[in-house]
Amino acid sequence: MKVYKFGGASVKNADGARNLRSIVSDEEELFVIVSAMGKTTNALERVFEGIQKGDKALSDENIAMLRKYHAEIIDDLYHEHHTIAAVDALFDELESLAATSEYRSEDAELWYDRIVSFGELVSTLIISDYLNHSGVENKWIDMRQCIRTQQRHKDASVELEESKPLLREAVKSAKERVFIGQGFIGGAPDGTTTTLGREGSDYSAAVVAYILDAESMAVWKDVDGVLNADPKIFPDAQHIAELSYLDAIELAYSGAQIIHPKTIKPLQNKNIPLYVRPFGDKRKPGTVIRGSSARVNIPILILKGGQVLLNIRPRDFSFVLEERFAEIFALLAQFRIKSHLVHNSAVNLSLCIDSSWHIDEAVKSLRAEGFDVMQIEDMELLTIRGYTKELFDKYALGSEVYVRQATQSTLRIVRKR
Repeated sequence: MKVYKFGGASVKNADGARNLRSIVSDEEELFVIVSAMGKTTNALERVFEGIQKGDKALSDENIAMLRKYHAEIIDDLYHEHHTIAAVDALFDELESLAATSEYRSEDAELWYDRIVSFGELVSTLIISDYLNHSGVENKWIDMRQCIRTQQRHKDASVELEESKPLLREAVKSAKERVFIGQGFIGGAPDGTTTTLGREGSDYSAAVVAYILDAESMAVWKDVDGVLNADPKIFPDAQHIAELSYLDAIELAYSGAQIIHPKTIKPLQNKNIPLYVRPFGDKRKPGTVIRGSSARVNIPILILKGGQVLLNIRPRDFSFVLEERFAEIFALLAQFRIKSHLVHNSAVNLSLCIDSSWHIDEAVKSLRAEGFDVMQIEDMELLTIRGYTKELFDKYALGSEVYVRQATQSTLRIVRKR
């Protein structure tokens, strides 16, 4: 069994779905994980925003746009007007949710998961229906029934041992040997839908590979493999032929978008190689990530946007590291806030964190516990592994730099966007 994962950009239109078919058509034992099509998740987030704000018009507008967008893809695939009853039923259900929901702010994460999961459900139903129609016999799998997660919404982790019998039975009981499942979503013990964090489809595919003892996993993307930088930001980006699991984890933790941070562990546990392949040309080798690899001899630049810098200081001037460190992080954990960079002096702690819904609440709680907090918005975190003096001088010395950390091999900078 192999596992293939296709992201939203790969299936954003009918041509993308046809290309997916050309990639999978020669495979006999294959589990395919598919993300929501194009920018569907963004539009569903606006549906959720409408529910939050009680703005029915905002929700209705985006649902209608999504219904039309997917209907056009279906018609293009079949070269005529065609309906898929299960897809229509999902959009009817989404409209009903938006119209009748009794939203409570304390259930924000639960409602978020419930709404955005429609994207993956719709995309996989379309892909499965089209593949069956075009001669690639397959079975659609509802991953909410096969992937058991923590009772946690918006960023759940998978319970591997509990998921194993569920997924294996779904595969074993099917006569088909090609399977289509959703990335990004799972099911909590209470039966509610959970999501695995943005870009969590990579994690979904790795979990499937682990449970099914796959020979390999491939992520198909609109790049030639892993590059040492985002070419949209750094035009002279270079291709990296191979990486170790350890390198990949470090890059993912620093914010590299090519692989989700949770993806590597299930693969490493069973030594399953991960290939990052170009969606546009399956003949190209891409990049392989495995247990050991050749040393990467070029600098790797990772820019993580959407950051907030918190400067925290105890009002009583107690030593922050010795006396208050655990207290600060325990409080932030209550609001599900993770730190990407930690920098401290005797009485001052600086944290670089993702912008999130709960920062204002966390800051209010910190102040109530006796801390002065400065909150600086619109920041970004730049990590350079294998930096040179030229790169240090170029990026670390500007007036926009708020925090700078340098080890022998890695430079990390928090700067104004």
